[in-house]
Amino acid sequence: MDIREKNLLDEAEADYVTYWLKEIAIKPLYGTYDYAHLLQMRHYIFQDIFEWAGQQRKLNIYKEEPVLGGLSVAYSDVLDIRKDAEYALREMREKHENNMNIHEAALQFSDSLAKLWKVHPFREGGMRTTITFCFQFADEIDLNPNRELFEQNAQYVRTTLVAYNAVFDDMGAISKPEYLIKIVEDALTGSRSKGQN
Repeated sequence: MDIREKNLLDEAEADYVTYWLKEIAIKPLYGTYDYAHLLQMRHYIFQDIFEWAGQQRKLNIYKEEPVLGGLSVAYSDVLDIRKDAEYALREMREKHENNMNIHEAALQFSDSLAKLWKVHPFREGGMRTTITFCFQFADEIDLNPNRELFEQNAQYVRTTLVAYNAVFDDMGAISKPEYLIKIVEDALTGSRSKGQN
């Protein structure tokens, strides 16, 4: 698109990405929920914005988080992205069982979502890609979470992902997983009660 101004790029991104996210919600992007599938989804969502939309990041990242007093989550090293993502995805595919109650499903789904998000394979838009990917997986295994709850509380969800992954080599774990688990449980409960009405 050859856009050179940040505000114009933000507007274009919001328009195009919203369109593709709606398309995926209606017509899922099928695959085997492996790393290639994640890259394919990333490309699909951001295809109009970045020529490198389907590629993993090439630099290490540090994002100061107000909720962590300016510290950053320890995202995957650029050399470990594929390995870490494949591990998180394999775990996600293997640990979900059909006979879980809502709380057990929320625990497992939250852990899968948080681990994959922490890998942060992409320069931009990692949260949207990761959540869309994990929600599509959840739909496929009949968890069917309420997407609207996450869409309407996007900044809160991001904060819960940061809090879940607040584990540091020098400070230990100050992780607060309960916030992400709660909103996931609410999303699962909301979708089941909707389906019963």
